[in-house]
Amino acid sequence: MCQHQPPCPSADSADRESARLVAHHPEQGWSLLCNGVVLFEDTGELLPDGSVIAPQRPRSASLTTA
Repeated sequence: MCQHQPPCPSADSADRESARLVAHHPEQGWSLLCNGVVLFEDTGELLPDGSVIAPQRPRSASLTTA
Protein backbone atom coordinates (compact mmCIF):
# COMPACT_ATOMS: atom_id res chain seq x y z
CA MET A 1 0.00 0.00 0.00
CA CYS A 2 2.41 2.72 1.18
CA GLN A 3 5.43 3.29 -1.08
CA HIS A 4 7.15 5.81 1.23
CA GLN A 5 10.51 5.08 2.85
CA PRO A 6 10.32 4.60 5.74
CA PRO A 7 6.74 3.30 5.34
CA CYS A 8 3.90 5.26 6.90
CA PRO A 9 2.27 3.82 10.04
CA SER A 10 -0.54 1.39 9.31
CA ALA A 11 -4.18 2.27 9.92
CA ASP A 12 -4.27 0.06 13.03
CA SER A 13 -1.18 1.55 14.69
CA ALA A 14 -1.37 4.08 17.51
CA ASP A 15 0.42 6.76 15.45
CA ARG A 16 -1.76 6.32 12.32
CA GLU A 17 -2.36 10.10 12.07
CA SER A 18 1.31 10.66 11.23
CA ALA A 19 0.97 9.00 7.79
CA ARG A 20 1.46 11.30 4.80
CA LEU A 21 -1.42 13.23 3.25
CA VAL A 22 -2.76 11.93 -0.05
CA ALA A 23 -5.68 14.36 -0.36
CA HIS A 24 -6.60 17.42 1.69
CA HIS A 25 -10.00 19.10 1.45
CA PRO A 26 -10.24 21.74 4.20
CA GLU A 27 -13.31 23.25 2.54
CA GLN A 28 -15.09 19.93 3.17
CA GLY A 29 -13.40 19.24 6.52
CA TRP A 30 -11.48 16.04 5.75
CA SER A 31 -8.12 14.65 4.67
CA LEU A 32 -7.07 11.24 3.34
CA LEU A 33 -3.84 9.70 4.60
CA CYS A 34 -1.54 7.27 2.79
CA ASN A 35 -2.66 4.42 5.06
CA GLY A 36 -6.32 4.84 4.02
CA VAL A 37 -7.44 6.73 7.15
CA VAL A 38 -9.82 9.65 6.62
CA LEU A 39 -9.27 12.40 9.20
CA PHE A 40 -12.08 14.84 9.88
CA GLU A 41 -11.76 18.44 11.04
CA ASP A 42 -13.54 17.61 14.32
CA THR A 43 -10.77 15.03 15.08
CA GLY A 44 -12.95 12.04 14.19
CA GLU A 45 -11.51 9.31 11.97
CA LEU A 46 -12.79 6.74 9.51
CA LEU A 47 -10.55 3.69 9.19
CA PRO A 48 -10.19 1.66 5.98
CA ASP A 49 -12.16 -1.27 7.47
CA GLY A 50 -15.14 1.03 8.10
CA SER A 51 -14.48 1.50 11.83
CA VAL A 52 -15.15 4.93 13.25
CA ILE A 53 -13.03 6.73 15.85
CA ALA A 54 -15.19 9.29 17.63
CA PRO A 55 -13.96 12.90 17.79
CA GLN A 56 -11.62 13.56 20.69
CA ARG A 57 -12.98 16.87 21.87
CA PRO A 58 -11.31 18.50 24.85
CA ARG A 59 -13.39 18.61 28.00
CA SER A 60 -14.87 22.02 28.63
CA ALA A 61 -14.54 23.67 32.00
CA SER A 62 -17.56 23.20 34.21
CA LEU A 63 -19.67 26.28 34.68
CA THR A 64 -20.73 27.07 38.20
CA THR A 65 -23.63 29.23 39.17
CA ALA A 66 -23.56 31.55 42.09
